Amino acid sequence: MKLEGLKIIALVHDEFEDLELTYPMYRLREEGIVVHLVGEEAQKQYLGKYGVPVVTDFAFRDINPSDYDGLVIPGGWAPDKLRRDSKVLEITRHMHENDKPIAQICHAGWVLVSANTLKGKKVTSTVAIKDDMENAGAIWVDEEVVVDGTLVSSRRPLDLPIYMKTYVDVLKQARK
Repeated sequence: MKLEGLKIIALVHDEFEDLELTYPMYRLREEGIVVHLVGEEAQKQYLGKYGVPVVTDFAFRDINPSDYDGLVIPGGWAPDKLRRDSKVLEITRHMHENDKPIAQICHAGWVLVSANTLKGKKVTSTVAIKDDMENAGAIWVDEEVVVDGTLVSSRRPLDLPIYMKTYVDVLKQARK
């Protein structure tokens, strides 16, 4: 089942992990999903850690999270910048509170920590932020991908195939 008609927010800031943004973006578009790249500014070019450029469609302040069906947060160093923006935290909390699928990988867990959405959730991430995740109330495990409700978490770029397959499956379940 293709997922035409769904709209996903992919958060962007400088030094995102190149594969953790581009792989999900293309994989979701293969399913017929509209993926909007959203950053501090609309129509701005952001560079990944390894130099991959992307241009945002919208600014955080210009979107209504109610218009979207899910959220993708890439890792890299971008999450440390994203978590400082109150609008990003508002978007993240909206998705969490409305059971809309959230995909987070690697350091992206920092955004969920700052949004205060991890209490009691089973998750994974890069081991570098394990303590942050646990201190936020999460139950951290070292697995390729973890699903807790509509939250899909993963560790690193090597896990991208199972991470995206799982996120697509969660989107399909949420659509029913």
